[in-house]
This record gives sequence, structure tokens and C-alpha cells, in this order.
Amino acid sequence: MAASLNFSREIPLRHAVDVFVAGGGPAGVAAALAAARRGASVFLAEGQGCFGGMGTAGMVPAFMQFGDGINFLAGGIGREVYDRLFAAGGAGPDDRKDHGACLCGIRAEVLKRVYDEMMTESGAGFAFGTQMVAVEAAGGAVSHVICAGKSGLFAVKARVFVDGTGDGDLAAWAGAPFEKGDAQGNLMPGTLCSLYADIDWETARATPWPPHALERAIADGVFTNPDRHLPGFWRVGRRLGGGNIGHTFGVDGTDERSLTQGLLWGRQYQREYQRFYTEYLTGYEEMELAATGSLLGIRETRRITGDYTMTLADFHARASFPDEIGRYSYPVDIHASNTDAGSYRQFLEEFTNLRYGEGESYGIPYRALVPRGLRNVLVAGRCVSTDRYMQSSIRVMPGCYITGQAAGLAAALATDGDVRAVDVGALQRGLAAMGGYLPHCG
Repeated sequence: MAASLNFSREIPLRHAVDVFVAGGGPAGVAAALAAARRGASVFLAEGQGCFGGMGTAGMVPAFMQFGDGINFLAGGIGREVYDRLFAAGGAGPDDRKDHGACLCGIRAEVLKRVYDEMMTESGAGFAFGTQMVAVEAAGGAVSHVICAGKSGLFAVKARVFVDGTGDGDLAAWAGAPFEKGDAQGNLMPGTLCSLYADIDWETARATPWPPHALERAIADGVFTNPDRHLPGFWRVGRRLGGGNIGHTFGVDGTDERSLTQGLLWGRQYQREYQRFYTEYLTGYEEMELAATGSLLGIRETRRITGDYTMTLADFHARASFPDEIGRYSYPVDIHASNTDAGSYRQFLEEFTNLRYGEGESYGIPYRALVPRGLRNVLVAGRCVSTDRYMQSSIRVMPGCYITGQAAGLAAALATDGDVRAVDVGALQRGLAAMGGYLPHCG
């Protein structure tokens, strides 16, 4: 059997635009909106049937905080999503609009419609069910991407390309360097999020968990994996709960074979967690599984190496940068890559101690969005240039809005295609005019 195949086809050039965006998650949507609203022509390719990525197709039930307790950090497009979601009834019953606190009850169907409306109003072009499958690049510049949809393969030509895939696919395929996981290549586990019905929230909230309930269930053999890290449920309706429960260990989100195994296991472990909640806790006795996400929740894959790499030292320093495009404040949150007690203790120590007080945040430099060695590509979302500590903080959805809108506006401003030639002052002024939080920029 041949080990490889030389594949060549003539395909249509379907779109020639100013800005191409790969991926319609929070970073990709923010990038497309920012570019389109600046007057750039945009085409966004999204493989799922909706925008939003993990918050919709992945059914992740919580945004994490939009602010630092005093300031709304994910200003601009993040603020617009936040406000529209509340106005449309898409927040959970327990959520409050309070200085950008965590929005912990995402009603995914409402969030889908909010994204639909914002993207349609912007005039940006887009297609669902469309995957970017190849990149044409030479001399550090991308000329085209190849996409696949139900109609077949087609090409897109653009001046600037924004990678909102989360995995850094576009940048990596174009030749950008990257890092992945820890020094041994271990990655944070994924989670297949879920929706459960018939939870008695009043009783559940009023009844403390029995002492050592999870340990007793582990000892009783309820779980295949003795996983002590249980983020739990968020209330998303009168009797509905969004589950961020269970981990798929050893999953590589850049390998479809590994993702397949993760999805298979994720659907299996729901039975174990349903047994735990119904048999060991109060208020959950009647709960039943309504749905699991069509996307596996992936926390970590590639970290594209940029012109600047954000590190734990920047977190400790509450760093500011001359080319700052935003600030954020979520804790270091590295989920343990296995189930041993020592790894879980390390997670708890970091998550408890590596966090900020009220009003504290770190800056995000534009250079962290610029892949090393590429002229006309920007990255946004969880694959921006960081070490593993900073990636675990900036990876959540409000952080993705911040980097996404900066990448989109910069792409629109790069009129000659050179993302390093963008006037940083003009970029900062444009972000501030959109509502971005830039307290240290003139």
C-alpha cells in the first residue's frame, strides 16, 4: 500500500477578500465583526452549524469573568455579546450584570441567535459546515486557504488571514513555530459538556454535599477514572443544569483520531456522573441527560510562537506593554493531565494562589498575536503566544473576545497586508473607540 498520495485538483476561487477568518468561535466572531465594522471585506469559515464554538456547540455552561471586579475588561464586542445575551434572556437565572462578573448560565440556543444577529448585521461573509483544510504559503506570506464544504473544495484569497481556530491550525500549517503541552508533551484533558434536566435547584442549593461524597463514590467503584477535579453544574434554566463534569485524559485536539476516542469516552462517562449525582447527592435524584456537546471541550493544544511570548512572570508583574491591546484577569487554571493525587494538589495550589485581587489585571501585547516568521497572519483566542501558565488564563471566552477584536481590527488596518506595519497607536485608539479597556494607552 502506498504511504502517500499526490493530490492535485483545479478548484474555484470563490472569495477574494480583505480579511479571511478561520473559525467562528468567540475569537473568530470578534475578529470578523471588528474587521467588517472597519469597512474590510470579510469571509469567515466555520465547520460547525453555528457560531460560538465551545459556548454553543461545545455546551460549555460558563463564560468566566468579563471583568476584574471593578472594570469591564472584555469591552467592545465582548460587552456587546454580554449585553445582548442578557437582553435576550440568554443568561442563567442566577446571573447578575455586575462589573463583568462570571456569566455562569449560558443558554446556548439564545447565544447562537445573538451571534447570528451580530454577524448578519455586520455584513461579513460566512459559511457554516465549512472547514479550512489547507494553506498556500510561500516566503512567510499566505496567499490562499483551501476550504471544504458540501459543494466541494474552494479557495479563498485574502490580504490578511486571522487564525481563530483555537488550535492554531492556519498559522501552524503556514509554517509558524509553536509549542504544545508541558515539557513532556502532556496536554490538559478535555471535557464533553452536557445538559441535564429535572434538577431541583432549590433543594440542591439548600443541602450541603455529604462529607467526602466524591471520595466515597470513587471508593465504591462508580468511576472508571478516580478524577477528583469536578467543576460541576451551572444553573441554566428553571430545572436545567449545564455540566462541566468529567475529563477526557490524553486527548490531542489536533488529531481527529484522538478526538474520536475522546468523544466516545465522553459520552460513556456521562452514565458514571449521572449515577454519582443521583445516588450520592440531594436535589439531583430525578435528573436525566438531555444532550451532550457536538464539540469536545478542548482546553489546550498549540501555542503559536509570536513576536512576544507572555509568561508567568508577566502574570506576577501585572504587566503593561506599550503595544497593549487589552487586559485580562482570570486565574492560572491548568487542569491536571492525569488522576494522581499529586497532580490534583498541584492544580489546587496554582488555582488558589495564582489569581488576582479586585481591580488587578495583566496586559496583552499586540506582538503576542503576530506569529513569528509570517507577514500577513494574526492569531486570536487560546492559541496566542504564551507559556502554559498564561495560556491557561487567557484561553477562556472573554479573553478570546479581547484578542479576537484586536486581531480583526489590526487585519483591517493592515492595508498592505503587513501586520507588523500596523500603526499600534491607531489600533489602540480604534479599540478604545469600540469600548476596549486600555487604561495605560494614551
